[in-house]
Amino acid sequence: MRTLPEGMIRVLVPFAPVFSKSVWGHVQVLIVGAILAPGKRTVASALRAVGLHNERRFCRYHRVLSRAKWSTQEASRILLGLLVEAFVPEGDPLVVGIDETLERRQGKKITAKGIYRDPVRSSHGHFVKTSALRWVCLTLLAPIPWAGRVWSLPFLSTLAPSERYAKEHGKRHKKLTEWAWQLLLQLRRWQAEREIVAVADSAYAALELLDRCRRLSNPITFITRLRLDAALYEPAAPRLPGQMGRPRLKGERLPNLSEVAKDPATVWKLTKIANWYGGGERTVEIVSNTAIWYSTGLPAVPLRWVLIRDPQEEFDTQALLCTDLAVDPRQIISWFVRRWQMEATFQEVRQRLGFETQRHWSERAIRRSTPVLLGLFSLVTVFAHQHMAKDANVVRRTAWYDKKYPTFSDALAVVRKELWAQEGATFYGSARGDDTVKVPRKFMERLTDAICYAA
Repeated sequence: MRTLPEGMIRVLVPFAPVFSKSVWGHVQVLIVGAILAPGKRTVASALRAVGLHNERRFCRYHRVLSRAKWSTQEASRILLGLLVEAFVPEGDPLVVGIDETLERRQGKKITAKGIYRDPVRSSHGHFVKTSALRWVCLTLLAPIPWAGRVWSLPFLSTLAPSERYAKEHGKRHKKLTEWAWQLLLQLRRWQAEREIVAVADSAYAALELLDRCRRLSNPITFITRLRLDAALYEPAAPRLPGQMGRPRLKGERLPNLSEVAKDPATVWKLTKIANWYGGGERTVEIVSNTAIWYSTGLPAVPLRWVLIRDPQEEFDTQALLCTDLAVDPRQIISWFVRRWQMEATFQEVRQRLGFETQRHWSERAIRRSTPVLLGLFSLVTVFAHQHMAKDANVVRRTAWYDKKYPTFSDALAVVRKELWAQEGATFYGSARGDDTVKVPRKFMERLTDAICYAA
């Protein structure tokens, strides 16, 4: 059995009770193999990466995903605890992002797949469809001290099957907002006392979802985009003593936000927002107020709206909403712009961790392998945090690309170097022999660095 570094063992120990004793040994091998393997992240490539290409009982490692009894939900709860302990100080709110990503898969046995718009290959004037599995993900949007920016750390994901799949299996098709509600409700049960702020794009701006979040005993603050033509109203007038009938839900209709934006009487306030969509500081003009958002047959939701206008006119005027009326508008914008980091994480998982290269076809393995790869991004970040917190001077620089802070590729390289440097570990998988070749130390350092950064 290969020996893991002491720091990694401390991180992985909380996951041990999720698995049986025999399965836990295989799980550790697969985790290390997935970190070290270049290219595809199949079970076979993971075994090759740790030198087990001659393992005759390889089927046992496949069964970890397809047959073994363990809960991805329980593993997600433990992973969230590690992330909160490492990156969210006590008293700070948990800012989480909700978004969906596609895993392009084809084949008759991939039954939950559907035909969706490909956000990577499509543009405003070009529509591309693809066969894929759709995953709804919950990520922790937390500042990473040694990275100098906010990272999106996935910890809980669920498969949202296509409408065709639900129809063929006699099930009710769930919308994205319903899946998001289930994930947020689970998060609230895990973190019952912490303040939670959820940010999402316009696909999740649904009155039912907003109303559910605000009606919890410990409400979840929800921030998302708001249509400029949304029907906004004043609060309902207080009931008079002895007044009969059902209480009113809303008051008088307010002007559309599109009209407010064009009104010369609107007073705009210049505000500086730090880390604007992962960049530097940005100056914008804002105006904010409270209102009731209502549509016939749906709940009436009190909210704070924020209109954002660019003095340089580089983007169109847009509006945000927040279900907590007491939050400062500048804080609402600062939380919302963190959401962009989710797209960067999905791209990193594809480039660095082999997302979409799995070849499992059994339903249980499919439902496990993708959340594991997404969670591996967060696990690598926790592994690297033990070293980066002490010394973040591991940035790989070039003459044509000068970066000041470590990126995920640097974090992954640090973890790989630690695995290969572990005394007694044979993760490199080389054959044993008596042949010895002496090479310069600088050459070995350059070679190791190049291999660690290999995709």
